[in-house]
Amino acid sequence: MYRRAGVFVTRRPRLVLLAALLFLLVSVAFGAGAAGRLKTGGYDDPQSGSSRAARVAAAHLGASPNLVLVARAAGGSVDDPAARTAGEGLTGRLAAQPHVTGVTSYWTGRAAELRGRDGRTAMLLAHVDGEGEQLAARVRRLGGELTAPTGPAPALTVRAGGTALTDAELQEIAESDLKRAEYVVLPGTLILLVLVFGSVVAAALPLLIGVLAIAGTLLVLSVLGSVTDVSVFALNLTTALGLGLGIDYGLLIVSRFREELAAGYRPRNAAVRTVRTAGHTIGFSAATVCAALATLLVFPPYFLRSFAYAGIAVVVIAAVSAVTVLPALLTLLGQRVNAWPVPWRHRVRTGSRSPFWEGLARIVVRRPLVAALPVIGLLLVLAAPFAHAGFATPDDRALPVGAASRQTGDLVRGAFDMKGSGALSVVMTGTAPRQAREEYARRLSALPQVARVVGPVGDDPAQISVVPLADPASRAAQQLVREIRGTPAPVGTGVLVGGPSAVLVDAKDTVGDRIPTALALIALTTFVLLLGFTRSLLLPLKAIALNALSLTAVLGAMVWIFQTGHLSHLLGFTPGPLSTTMPVLLFCIVFGLSVDYEVFVLARIKEAHDAGQDTAASIVSGVARTGGIVTTAGALLAFTLLSFGTSRVSLLQFFGIGAGLGVLLDATLVRGVLVPALMRLAGGLNWWAPRPLRRREPVPAPRPPPAAAGRCAPGRCNPARTAVRVHAPARR
Repeated sequence: MYRRAGVFVTRRPRLVLLAALLFLLVSVAFGAGAAGRLKTGGYDDPQSGSSRAARVAAAHLGASPNLVLVARAAGGSVDDPAARTAGEGLTGRLAAQPHVTGVTSYWTGRAAELRGRDGRTAMLLAHVDGEGEQLAARVRRLGGELTAPTGPAPALTVRAGGTALTDAELQEIAESDLKRAEYVVLPGTLILLVLVFGSVVAAALPLLIGVLAIAGTLLVLSVLGSVTDVSVFALNLTTALGLGLGIDYGLLIVSRFREELAAGYRPRNAAVRTVRTAGHTIGFSAATVCAALATLLVFPPYFLRSFAYAGIAVVVIAAVSAVTVLPALLTLLGQRVNAWPVPWRHRVRTGSRSPFWEGLARIVVRRPLVAALPVIGLLLVLAAPFAHAGFATPDDRALPVGAASRQTGDLVRGAFDMKGSGALSVVMTGTAPRQAREEYARRLSALPQVARVVGPVGDDPAQISVVPLADPASRAAQQLVREIRGTPAPVGTGVLVGGPSAVLVDAKDTVGDRIPTALALIALTTFVLLLGFTRSLLLPLKAIALNALSLTAVLGAMVWIFQTGHLSHLLGFTPGPLSTTMPVLLFCIVFGLSVDYEVFVLARIKEAHDAGQDTAASIVSGVARTGGIVTTAGALLAFTLLSFGTSRVSLLQFFGIGAGLGVLLDATLVRGVLVPALMRLAGGLNWWAPRPLRRREPVPAPRPPPAAAGRCAPGRCNPARTAVRVHAPARR
């Protein structure tokens, strides 16, 4: 299949490049507005009890507040005449705004929880209708208008916050950070690629694949964003994976093409042979990465599902481009792939082995246990903190301290009694009599950790507000949610529990309940794909075990950094529990990239073994040929990912640093040391498989003698006159 694809694209290279150009233009034209169709949030299961409680309450009892105004008296108390007059005027202005409902103010109801402990601050709550960009525009406008001074000496200073403004600022800062990262990453990556490839022309080829993958994925996200919910953070994954996989696949294709040129093949023959060998590797690599990313579709929150949409699109477009567009370009370029060279990088332009990785492989093969045990010990030490991981749902503390909604959130947490804001909303539907509902409310008030119960309010549905004694994120508050749900409701009544603690319980249950299924799927698909690729029973199991170990090490490091806060001053984030969704996202993405590198290494080791080398020699040969490629690809991808670690949003910092660290560990210690060490210890068992799987696999054709057709002296080939002859595979 890959040989036929190679023959086709190298026979009509200009047609392939024209099609790629049209695809790029269409993607840019229709995908440029993708960000406007994407959303923030999406961390909860829409079918969970807390989500359904919120929808029922919003439809019948009024939507919960998503805009918070905190007013501070210029002097004295908020009950002073001047402050009271200004507060009542502010309340009237807020209520008169279009698309604003459910306005609650300290100056209209005198609710104690809306008055700060120092008496100088007071709060106003409201709900702003809308969603997505529409809601973001409305809350930005309201925040600007209502916080602007009303005179030379205003009686109140006003700050705006709330979930709607938090989401709007998250989206705005994430997009700004993405553009800032691109300004650094693209030129920085090009410079590094020039140093790696040894020529400017060769360095530009992986970036072309990355640009095609990013543009095509933006088109996909734009279409999906018009029909379903897609997270705005999928844009960051699109950029990181697009560049990363473009570099991975570009390195593999260009390096193999250079090898074939150095062996004397004409450009078109070299391109066909490259597609047949490296293209086969890329096909399996893309399949394994897609399988890992598809596991995210098991989870209901659209935040996670969005990364599956973006990731799969990026992988498919990058892989297809690498085995079609790149060979077409290489056929036309021929020896000019090495044009504009870096003089001191001659060796890399010939596709030769890496002396460093060959030497390391020989050491590891000679002393596999001595090499493997320290690396395993290091990974276990890194993994240890994950045993103490805590989880929470993201809020305004994911923003930098200078963001408006973050400052308002900090003010609310520091100046107000927050027990009321953590109240659980118990929504009762059905036709139970009033007396039965009141008796149910009394039973709830008798539960441990309940400060007070208000209600029931309304008829069908009715709402009971349960204020916990404990912090909403604490174990006690979460246990209270389970106790309320376990308390028998009146006959003929359905009960839904919402509120901050219920949202956290449901988020943890949503992820936790599906983790076994996700792990089983990712392990099974990886095993099946690697089994088909290697025709070995042991190698897929070894790959899964090593990936699990390195990923646990990464998650442990993330607990040490973000939960314990060891690098908080350097990176500028607020330490706290991990987001319920981010470890799952990190696991699936890094697992897929790890298998990607595994396929690269195993392909060359298996190729050498199928050509007749013993296990030790094939390991050394494979690592020597791929060690430089894998490490270089990993370093460049890590550079792209770690650039997101400079974001001002802690969620992006977690993703960038975690994924970058995972790629670096995998591309160096795991693929460079653990893989060859364990393969050397396994010996002949590496290649054992049940009899039905022992069919002969095609291997790369041995290079014919110099007089054979299809070869010529380096630098003397005319691509337009090159015939394609691919020799039959060697037989074992």
